[in-house]
Amino acid sequence: MQTKTEQPDAQPTAVEEHRPASGMQKRVLAGGSIGQFIEFYDFTLYGLSAVVLSQLFFPGTSALAGLLATFATFGVAFLVRPLGGLFFGALGDKIGRRKVLFITLLSIGAATATIGLLPTHATIGAMAPVLLVLCRMIQGFSAGGESVGAPAFVFEHAPINKRGFWLNITLAATALPSVFGGALILVLSSSMSSEAFISWGWRIPFLIALPMALFGLWIRAKTEESDAFKAVLAKEQTKEYSPLREAFAENKVRMLQVIFVMGLTAMGFYFLSGYFVSYVQTTGKLSREHSLLANAAAMLLYALLLPIGGMIGDKVGRKPMLIAGSAALALLAIPCFMLVTSGSLPLAIAGQLLFVIPMCIYGGGAYTFFVEIFTTRTRFTSAAISYNVAYAIFGGSAPFIGTFLVAQTGLSAAPGYYMAAAAVIVFLLLTLTKVPETRRRVG
Repeated sequence: MQTKTEQPDAQPTAVEEHRPASGMQKRVLAGGSIGQFIEFYDFTLYGLSAVVLSQLFFPGTSALAGLLATFATFGVAFLVRPLGGLFFGALGDKIGRRKVLFITLLSIGAATATIGLLPTHATIGAMAPVLLVLCRMIQGFSAGGESVGAPAFVFEHAPINKRGFWLNITLAATALPSVFGGALILVLSSSMSSEAFISWGWRIPFLIALPMALFGLWIRAKTEESDAFKAVLAKEQTKEYSPLREAFAENKVRMLQVIFVMGLTAMGFYFLSGYFVSYVQTTGKLSREHSLLANAAAMLLYALLLPIGGMIGDKVGRKPMLIAGSAALALLAIPCFMLVTSGSLPLAIAGQLLFVIPMCIYGGGAYTFFVEIFTTRTRFTSAAISYNVAYAIFGGSAPFIGTFLVAQTGLSAAPGYYMAAAAVIVFLLLTLTKVPETRRRVG
């Protein structure tokens, strides 16, 4: 459903398409990428530290029960992300993306640093996991705005013919925290005794989140809103305007499409970044150091390939990338998970690297599609709601469901069957329903 004010199918002019990027546009790209790095560093760090956190905050149970409790706490942050998306999305469409992104980045950095200061179960008992859950909820609420606000901000400044490339540079920054966080944990755990690392060394990666957030705020202070958003804001200030009401009135079908499209990439990304490290240790029986090494290699390849996927999407369109990527995931997910849990480090690395390739093909369409499908006036609200619902349902649950499936079936590759089934469903959605092509749209 569209109103007369929307012009999603308008085409860019030749001047718009070939205009070189300005210094302001490049600063927005840098600020968006840094913000995404910090947000996903905070989230990924929890997954990378899951085995240690389960021992410190959920002791007194079996190792499996503790890990399940830790991943359930991981998922709590995703349950509140849609609420954060509702709040910050509507706020961002009314007062501006830049102001909202200051709030979200600071709060997520502060919540992560607080995890590094929390007393454990041995010190304060049951209050320890309660406080951990509270910090995760603050992270999730803030990420509900940050995870969409930063890509939307970059999208609205990006050259029209390079939107996919710019958006995927921004989203590629979400992979680097696994490399950086994994390397930091690897250095810390190998340079001190196991007792020292479990006692206090694990806290260091969490504590540095706050100074990283402050650096991101300094970069964002040098940016400003896009001309397109300024024009919309000036126009809407002359009348009563509810981004939330208009988002649901105009974009119900599109929001549902985004939930399914982004649900698949959410599931794949959090298997890769939030689950594989513990999965390789508990199911593949490799050491923490080997698990971190394998995952760092995969996340580095993801960061390198994702912008290439975006460049191809700028040439061929978003929908062909989505169809090709979902088909490849359906075919490769099960073999990849079998390799990951083979018990061999080279095969575990190969399995994760192979998994990255279809993820980046799919991401070459998905990460631009989810903001490009909406118009400027309700983009932040519509994208934030649908994106965060997708990540809450499919992303936040992925590590828990993966652990549960292995425990219930005794099949090490069980999460791969779950991933493959989801990819088949999305492939059918893309090929049998009216999911639009969004490349080159303006409005």
